[in-house]
Amino acid sequence: MRPAQSRRQLLGQSGSARDPSTGASEADIRRQVEARRLGGLRRRKEKTVAGAYDIEGLDDVPKIRRLLEIAALDTLSLENSVARSRTLAYLAQVALKTLEVGEFETRLEALEATMGPRLRTGKRR
Repeated sequence: MRPAQSRRQLLGQSGSARDPSTGASEADIRRQVEARRLGGLRRRKEKTVAGAYDIEGLDDVPKIRRLLEIAALDTLSLENSVARSRTLAYLAQVALKTLEVGEFETRLEALEATMGPRLRTGKRR
């Protein structure tokens, strides 16, 4: 749907300055149409960038590590500055925390795999 069509549909066939069903002014309707257009552009750009950087979300530790790696490489390509140094230090701090969480996640999965059958049957050592 093109923005002009959306506007006409929102205004109705009369093209009046106010939509009788919602009471929205023509300016409100124009803002709504523009917001829809920008939302579509943002979603397309998001998919393009995610594909270019090989990011499929941030729902597990390896995906977060990938994002940190990209950020670190991009930061390393910048000129030397105090801001660059701060950013690299912060990324290192976050990377250490991510590694720690990943290690705990691995250890917890191993414990659950070992203890899972015992906990289900009610047996204790």
